[in-house]
Amino acid sequence: MSAAAPRRQRPLWVKLTWPAMLLIALPLAAVLAAAMVPAGQVWWHIWQTSLPELLGNTAALALLVAAMAGSAGAITAWLVTACRFPGRDTLQWALLLPLAMPAYVSGYAWVWLMDVSGPVQSTLREASGLRYGQYWFPEMRSLPGAALVLAMVLYPYVYLLCRAAFLAQSTCLLEVSRTLGESLSRTFWHVALPLARPALAAGVALVLMEVLADFGTVQHFGLRTFTTGIYEAWFAMADRGAASQLAAALLLCVALLLALEQASRGGRRFHPTTTRQAPVRPVPLRPAKAALALLACGLPLALGFLIPAGTMLSLALRAGDPLAPGRFLPFLTNSLTLAAITAALAVALAAWLAWAVRLHPSAPGRFANRAVGLGYAIPGSVIAVGTLVPFGLLDNALDAWLRAHLGVSTGLLLSGTIAALVFAYLVRFLGVALASVESGLARLKPSFQAAARSLGAGPGGAVRRVELPLSRGALLTAAILVFVDTMKELPATLIVRPFDFDTLAVRVYNLAADERLSEASTSALLIVVVGLLPVGVLAQAMRR
Repeated sequence: MSAAAPRRQRPLWVKLTWPAMLLIALPLAAVLAAAMVPAGQVWWHIWQTSLPELLGNTAALALLVAAMAGSAGAITAWLVTACRFPGRDTLQWALLLPLAMPAYVSGYAWVWLMDVSGPVQSTLREASGLRYGQYWFPEMRSLPGAALVLAMVLYPYVYLLCRAAFLAQSTCLLEVSRTLGESLSRTFWHVALPLARPALAAGVALVLMEVLADFGTVQHFGLRTFTTGIYEAWFAMADRGAASQLAAALLLCVALLLALEQASRGGRRFHPTTTRQAPVRPVPLRPAKAALALLACGLPLALGFLIPAGTMLSLALRAGDPLAPGRFLPFLTNSLTLAAITAALAVALAAWLAWAVRLHPSAPGRFANRAVGLGYAIPGSVIAVGTLVPFGLLDNALDAWLRAHLGVSTGLLLSGTIAALVFAYLVRFLGVALASVESGLARLKPSFQAAARSLGAGPGGAVRRVELPLSRGALLTAAILVFVDTMKELPATLIVRPFDFDTLAVRVYNLAADERLSEASTSALLIVVVGLLPVGVLAQAMRR
């Protein structure tokens, strides 16, 4: 009777992923634990009066933004990849520019432009001689207006991942489709887009989680969503349990969406079947179609970046921040330091978690990765409080122990420090890095790992020498997205930051909250300019 084969032992670095995931999930666990508190008067008040409105607005906003951002991102990515038309080379990198634009800044600019006293309606009244109320004009402070602003700022998430997927697809499949009589548009719908489904799903998931967690834009537009309900319960009504229950319901919705998309894929794989392929050759378009392609790519760019940035530039030149230019250096330094540290740690942690599941797949491991990535859908202020609670308990416990045994008081070592702020950022943005890395790994053929193993390399060596170089684009994408998102993050920074530690986002918020938009425009433009630098690096990498 033959002996049973020994069970394969997981390496130590894979076993250590569980403590890391539990640590990252600690603020989420704090929110869920607070949600277990019995419902009070505030929760029943929200249930009876506001919950239908919050649910309806949140669902409608998410669907509208997902449809607009998904369509804009996928179509523009295909056009600049598979077609040749005037302006294509510029649009390849220019379509990434809205990544550097905070959604709340774009919302401020659009409301100022389109408001009753704004320049657009004022010019219309002067030109036509009509008075307000005698003409129809679209209301910007509305659900469709907020959806348009959010979609045009967030579509680069979809564009970035879909373009990388289209560039990695087999040219043979696309050429076979064309030789069988399919037009370029039908090839996109029937061949290219289905093969890019993991990238499209990852991009739309990031957009949805950003929409569900947005507060500044929807508040400025006067739109009540789940996020504003959480803020009202937490800060206005001072009921942490009701706010946590709303946050838990929001988490459940995001988890269901991700689970449904994952289940709908079934056992299908989306990696190329051959490595012998030439780059995608763009097809020249006739003048009429070239004009339509230029319009389709230029419209999202104008709505998401050119018009808001031009508005802020005009306000900055007209008034601007009264602070001297040298006074902005601490704001800029603080923002850059936080963004760089967070991006490096998030990419390293996302790569660690993603490869652990890839090399040693298991249902618990996949579930843990999904759970860790849910932090992107939670408002930054909720994550901030979820971070401060366990950090405060740890600080108090350590201080009490040292007082009892050594007679020394340490005070607060972690709460209100840069370390706590970076940790809150990691919880908030790890889902961005994880989605980008997993999307890149989904395009790698499993045979790469098998071939390296057959040549004598271990699992770690195969990853380091084969898969890691092939995934540099996905890792760079993850780093850029986390860096830019950290530059724009506001609620978590306001709550967790050390005393007298301001960033550019905090400066913009403080001025805009006092309706001093002209003065806030200077800091807003600095956020955009700083965000443009890594976006330019990413565009250059994609061009190569």
